[in-house]
Amino acid sequence: MSRLKDLYTNEIVAAMTKKFGYKNTMQVPKLEKIVINMGVGEAKENAKVLESAVKDMETISGQKAVLTKAKNSIANFKIREGMAIGCKTTLRGEKMYEFMDRLINLALPRVRDFRGVNPNAFDGRGNYALGIKEQIIFPEIEYDKVDKVRGMDVIFVTTAHTDEEARELLTLFNMPFAK
Repeated sequence: MSRLKDLYTNEIVAAMTKKFGYKNTMQVPKLEKIVINMGVGEAKENAKVLESAVKDMETISGQKAVLTKAKNSIANFKIREGMAIGCKTTLRGEKMYEFMDRLINLALPRVRDFRGVNPNAFDGRGNYALGIKEQIIFPEIEYDKVDKVRGMDVIFVTTAHTDEEARELLTLFNMPFAK
């Protein structure tokens, strides 16, 4: 069991209950899943680019990535309906906590000029979105084997009802929010 899961079960439940006055421990918000998405626009010209993006995503997340396809055709972007334009993966359970631990303690501190993540990137329903500009901040990606630096979106889906509850939950998980 990972450190963050242990942390959630004890200290976080107590701290959240004290701050928000929950009557039952089941009311305490928890992390439901983490979705990692990588849009690969140049995949329309070169299919090999998408393969390397999928390989990077699978290395980072530790599980198989799913190709995302265009929902409809857009002539200006030269995209046809059903064309593969990215990849995503959804982490739950133990892998979710392991990925979050690696992201917070290893990857984010390796970002150049890092001053913390945006504290306002909540969606109003207790979910948090984080954009990463380059996949090479993860230690499992070998810099020499990277063909192109790509970014990705990491979305933390929580059971919190408000942004304030979700912000407190992620803060207790040691998410480095900018002051």
